[in-house]
Amino acid sequence: MKYTIIVAIGANNEIGKDNGLLWHLPRDMQFFKKTTMDHVVIMGRKNWESIPERFRPLSNRENIVLTRNLNYSADGAKLITKFSAIPTAVANPDKKCFIIGGAQIYQLALDDGNVHEMYITHVEAAFDADTFFPSVDLSSWQQEVILKQEKDDKNPYAFTVKRYWKEA
Repeated sequence: MKYTIIVAIGANNEIGKDNGLLWHLPRDMQFFKKTTMDHVVIMGRKNWESIPERFRPLSNRENIVLTRNLNYSADGAKLITKFSAIPTAVANPDKKCFIIGGAQIYQLALDDGNVHEMYITHVEAAFDADTFFPSVDLSSWQQEVILKQEKDDKNPYAFTVKRYWKEA
């Protein structure tokens, strides 16, 4: 099974602090929603819990939560305890499988070796963070700019969304 990572990172690969986002960027959230809609989103338990309850599960997407806790409950999501269980958990293998975080899940996906595409929002600022996206050597990846957003009254930081991919 092939995976697509989708993530927003600060200038130093920051992705979060205290199990929350570091920024509020409505245009990036719109991009995330549009890109993942009608597909599969795979996340860790902490990421699931960081989503405001009123938005869980993420609508019009198959939600899969990876947790080591066998007694955990996530209403509206499928639970798995091993990354290797994803292929059997996905209801429709024709859907794209998006890895949406957090840091440990991104690392598991990259270590798995089946990440063939990444959408990375590069936020043009540095932040105080306690959670970081794993270091990835992008020199072997092709890339294209999908979206550039300047700082404005709704988006307090400029950012660029890039699509990275590896040829099969």
